[in-house]
Amino acid sequence: MSALSVKQLFAPIAADMHAVDAVIRDRLYSDVVLIRQVAEYIIHSGGKRLRPALVLFTAGAMGYQGTQHQELAAVVEFIHTATLLHDDVVDESDLRRGSKTANAIFGSAASVLVGDFLYSRAFQMMVGVDDMRVMRVLADATNVIAEGEVLQLLNCHNADVVIDDYLRVIRYKTAKLFEAASRLGGILGGADEALENRLAAFGMHLGTAFQLIDDVLDYSAEESATGKHLGDDLAEGKPTLPLIHVMQHGSPAQAALVRGAIESGGRDDFAAVLAAIQHTGALEETRRYAQAEASLAIAAISDLPPSIFKDALLELSHFAVERNH
Repeated sequence: MSALSVKQLFAPIAADMHAVDAVIRDRLYSDVVLIRQVAEYIIHSGGKRLRPALVLFTAGAMGYQGTQHQELAAVVEFIHTATLLHDDVVDESDLRRGSKTANAIFGSAASVLVGDFLYSRAFQMMVGVDDMRVMRVLADATNVIAEGEVLQLLNCHNADVVIDDYLRVIRYKTAKLFEAASRLGGILGGADEALENRLAAFGMHLGTAFQLIDDVLDYSAEESATGKHLGDDLAEGKPTLPLIHVMQHGSPAQAALVRGAIESGGRDDFAAVLAAIQHTGALEETRRYAQAEASLAIAAISDLPPSIFKDALLELSHFAVERNH
């Protein structure tokens, strides 16, 4: 766990985050009551708000003085929330952040449709910013995220997935929105092309590190800390790096065990799979991958001028790999 909590990390942008919350509340409004209920439930269910924070931090690091970063931070959060709603339906998840998922409460149909509402509301908002570069970045990111969702679906129950396949899913499905959020701050702050690309690289590597640690925590965390069931990835047949490591470096029996667990899904073999993960050092290896990504993120912004915002971005890189939830 990082020495700083999320609240401490976000101290330099506290006022901006309050403004983002106000934008979110305002833009969530719909005459359709069910839309308001589902959207408010998922938006206010305890997420870390890392992606909108990245917009604010990178804009601050670039010296941006306006208010459009607050609107775009809300757009990023809406896109992220829409992906969560759709994710939980696809994965048939019933728990997220310690609470019942929206689909568990309101049903899958409502979750999918409200996810569509959030996507379309996000696009209304980004058009309102009236900047073609901003619209292109967010439109491209949303499309890549959708590709990542489909790639992950194709990889489920596929024990032949290799590390490059796995990392491609992470870069598309998770890291792309981190990348877009960081790039947006650069655009708003008037960064030149080279600096904008370095900010985007920071977000991409940070997002990759973050997801790698999520995959570690699925086999090592306290359920009360993560707010999800331990072993969810295995139950869904997702071949994440800890499992790939066992298949590549474990004994033939361990590799066969994990292969069978991925192909069949469920939690019947969870205890044996967990033992194989621990025996082969798979979690430590996955953490090493995450640390390498965090180091690349730090290097990408090394030449940013000193500021409290740069310091926060650097601390966020450490938090991504040291956290326990």
